[in-house]
Amino acid sequence: MPPKLSSHSEFGRLHTVFLKRAESAFLNQQCVDAEWNALGFLGPPSFSRAVAEYSAFDSLVSQAAARVCYLPADPSLTLDSLYCRDAAFATDAGMILCRMGKESRRGEPESLAVEFHRLGIPVLGRIVEPGILEGGDLAWIDSLTLAVGLGYRTNESGIEQVRGFLAPMGIRILVVPLAHYRGPSDVFHLMSVFSPVDRKTVVVYSPLMPAFFRQWLLAERFRLVEVPDAEFETLGCNVLALAPGDCLVLKGNSGTQTALEQAGCRVTVYSGTDISYPGGGGPTCLTRPIWRELPED
Repeated sequence: MPPKLSSHSEFGRLHTVFLKRAESAFLNQQCVDAEWNALGFLGPPSFSRAVAEYSAFDSLVSQAAARVCYLPADPSLTLDSLYCRDAAFATDAGMILCRMGKESRRGEPESLAVEFHRLGIPVLGRIVEPGILEGGDLAWIDSLTLAVGLGYRTNESGIEQVRGFLAPMGIRILVVPLAHYRGPSDVFHLMSVFSPVDRKTVVVYSPLMPAFFRQWLLAERFRLVEVPDAEFETLGCNVLALAPGDCLVLKGNSGTQTALEQAGCRVTVYSGTDISYPGGGGPTCLTRPIWRELPED
């Protein structure tokens, strides 16, 4: 019997996922050198090292997923298009095209829409002005509960538009106000502090979580895998579930790795010196899952 597929999961085994290779996002070293500073990258990635790193990352994801789709190069976009989770959001009824809070990324959703149309993936709706919404602020807690971060990259109008799209499916939205932290120029999403990795296991960075959200998770009997303070800046909380309890973690976060293993998870690490650290995008940011296999109850 074929597996049951759903978009309403962050931890089911990956089935269909979009990636954007480093060479398709960065194009060449000249583009990297021209863009990195204005985009707020911590430093200029090396194009050649990024291509090699991404090839290894791609191999890990491709081993786990049944189908990998690659987004094409688009010279009208920026280096940030590498982080393809943010431009669209997957539901069982179709894709929601986001409207990016970072203005330099506004062209990314329609670029994805072209690929969705080409591959026959339906589009449920588009976030329109004054709404802003980025995929890193949305995370499924279970098949009927969606957590949405409210901050500088996702606003109330964006959330209300998502609520309207999802209401016919009976989806409950849990709005999670995010901290100011480093302000509107920084990339700070809900998934900067919260990554589901199994049915009742989530990776968290508690110091920047709203108290009510942390208390709600504990009341719902979630196991919280705590990221050490020293590993928040190294994207330790940004963890991609390849399958239930099977985690992909950015190299350099040994404390998080140990905590996950103590929680019964399997951990694979990847190198992200040039594809993750400079742009602040971990493994969830680098992937746009469409379908996951739902584990049997």
